[in-house]
Amino acid sequence: MLLNFERLGMWKWVLTGFSVLVAMFLLLPILFIVALSFGSSQWLIFPPPSWTLRWYQELFADPRWLESALTSVKIAIIVTICSVILGLLASFGLTRGRFAGRETLRALFLTPMIMPVVVLAVALYAFFLKVGLNGTLLGFVIAHLILALPFSIISIGNALDGFDRSIEDAAVLCGAHPLEAKLRVTLPGIRHGLFAAAIFSFLVSWDEVVVAIFMASPTLQTLPVKVWATLRQDLTPVIAAASTLLVVFTVLLMFIAALLRKGFKS
Repeated sequence: MLLNFERLGMWKWVLTGFSVLVAMFLLLPILFIVALSFGSSQWLIFPPPSWTLRWYQELFADPRWLESALTSVKIAIIVTICSVILGLLASFGLTRGRFAGRETLRALFLTPMIMPVVVLAVALYAFFLKVGLNGTLLGFVIAHLILALPFSIISIGNALDGFDRSIEDAAVLCGAHPLEAKLRVTLPGIRHGLFAAAIFSFLVSWDEVVVAIFMASPTLQTLPVKVWATLRQDLTPVIAAASTLLVVFTVLLMFIAALLRKGFKS
């Protein structure tokens, strides 16, 4: 067994040490910003002279931060619902459809994943200015939906590829309407793909900042845009507190997703 980890000898410890270094490289900036959010200094100074919850109190006392957070949640929920529905319909067409140009269409759907985000942001900004959607909730939703939809198509498409279609055919042969068979047999069978699509779509919208900067207006900003705008004006630790809450919410969501995925497997 060449790939047996226990038989690697000293290389086992080398790989373990390398893995720890990579994990530290990824996590240290996050731990650094979390520590700054509890520092007593009014600047982003590390190590902090002492510890306090003052910046969290200021964060929750400022209605502008709460409004930005509420906007982020509202947009992310709408994007998640739309992304899963559209991703499901597109995945059915791409997986089960037999038509010319299917692979080209699939590649077109996935283009936002490989295109530089700033290029997409500039294009959307120019187009939305023409049609009057810039700085509106609908503009935010459409822009984030373009970014989230490829993740839904990949997650749901893979689930449909792995689903045994003969089960759905058997339900139809037993008298179920094709639509009823899809709703009562296929959808429960691919629920893990639907759930993954929802999680990825929500996180794509929740964390996105580049496109959101172009879509934002003085009266409509998401939380990442608020963090960015405040950072350009001041280095207050309130930014670290808001960033920490963003990270905590994301980690909590991933933890819940892991628990539900474990439940699906069991």
